[in-house]
Amino acid sequence: MLRISLVLFSLISVNVFALDEAVDIYSDQQLISLIQSNQYLQRVKADDCQLVQDVEARAEVLQQPLYQFLWGEMLINGVCVKAHPSRGMMLLQTSAEQGSSEAMVKLADYYYRGKLVVKDPNRAVQYILPAAANGNLAAKMMLVRLFGEGYGSPTDYEMGYHWLYNSIFDNDAEQKKASSLLQVLAAKMPASVVARAQQPQLYKR
Repeated sequence: MLRISLVLFSLISVNVFALDEAVDIYSDQQLISLIQSNQYLQRVKADDCQLVQDVEARAEVLQQPLYQFLWGEMLINGVCVKAHPSRGMMLLQTSAEQGSSEAMVKLADYYYRGKLVVKDPNRAVQYILPAAANGNLAAKMMLVRLFGEGYGSPTDYEMGYHWLYNSIFDNDAEQKKASSLLQVLAAKMPASVVARAQQPQLYKR
């Protein structure tokens, strides 16, 4: 009887300790911040992979776009789980279809670099355009870079330039990067079009 009591006490002690050390699931805002700073996979590792089941459930069962992004990236990179790149890419696709700008940016990056897919910068433009239209700064940066490298339709250059030129930046480094990208794209457009794109409101002729 004493031995059973000791075992039960030990189990209770372990459970209490585990609860004290438990990691809370990330809020949407936390996850967006982690994605924007490219720290999301490092954070999962730093949390000792405690949230794997929670992340999977939110992605696979609840079908939450941000968690589909995170779970997809965990599968692609083999973080805390056995790598399954094809399933991970499918989750990123689903997340993008549900409107996740983060997933659109990541897919565009994969097609731009040719990671896990055939390299296709023009398809990257197709993924990045709606994310840029939604105001995602990383998407606007990438879109202007792609346009500056000659990908996508020239008829969209003015719109892409306008979006990035009129953005608000969090720091000087972002602003300098944007200015450099805009300078390259401006060289591909008539001066009158550049001047029009720099206006707060874009008026098409």
